[in-house]
Amino acid sequence: MLVNSNELFNAALKEGYAIPAYNVNNLEWIKFVLEACQEDNSPVILAVTPKSIQYFGGYKVVYNVVNSLISELNINIPVVLHLDHANDFDSCKKAIDAGFTSVMIDASLKTFEQNVDITNKVMDYAKKRGVNVEAELGVIKTDGYGINDRAYYSDLENSKNFVIQTGIDSFAPSIGNVHGFYKENDNLDFDLLGAICKEVKIPLVLHGGSNLDENKLKAAIFCGVVKVNFNTDLMHAWSLAVREYLKKNVDVYDPRKIILSGEDALKEVIHKKNCMIGSKNRK
Repeated sequence: MLVNSNELFNAALKEGYAIPAYNVNNLEWIKFVLEACQEDNSPVILAVTPKSIQYFGGYKVVYNVVNSLISELNINIPVVLHLDHANDFDSCKKAIDAGFTSVMIDASLKTFEQNVDITNKVMDYAKKRGVNVEAELGVIKTDGYGINDRAYYSDLENSKNFVIQTGIDSFAPSIGNVHGFYKENDNLDFDLLGAICKEVKIPLVLHGGSNLDENKLKAAIFCGVVKVNFNTDLMHAWSLAVREYLKKNVDVYDPRKIILSGEDALKEVIHKKNCMIGSKNRK
């Protein structure tokens, strides 16, 4: 069933684990993620970016696909449908109107004041409709580099002020984390993360969870992270499996068989991540 993330985050924070957020890119991936997390008895956040929503064909399409699969597959774990990295109010509004239960407004590339203004506009619309809001401060790089450049990191005082001025439900700081695979030795600043946790006093989100080892993920959870985003690990595992399948089955042209050939590899990553962040067997 689709739920608001508040109760999930509060339970995770209290018991010391995190909820996985898996980016989904098509119907099959939604099915794979739901089945794997149902098997693990793990609550899950299905994250969809605006670009993926365009690929699906619209916000309502995503909502209907998710709801239909939850029903048809008899999924009884808590499921959050989350808009990931929307950078404008209209995208968040469309998601909320379509039935999404969580949105992320990412105005981190704008000035602090602009970020606050846009986030407050989203908050005002979302709160009246029981939808959770996540926001970001600082810049989380997308190319795997720049993680040692302190200019990209969240400022402690600004983080506190941002949360106070917006009242967001969860906060995604930049602590040296990146989207995609880390191309240098990661240099996550857990001291900063812990300090931000003490200052903002709301659930924290770690973007860029792919190829981080279990110790670093657990350290992040210890510092207040209750949601970890995974995407690149899943895409990488799926694509390798599909390439291997096509190499061995050069005459196959059925797209169903091709897409399904990556299912086991994808689910293996999901099971591993669920165990690493402690969400497996939680409800």
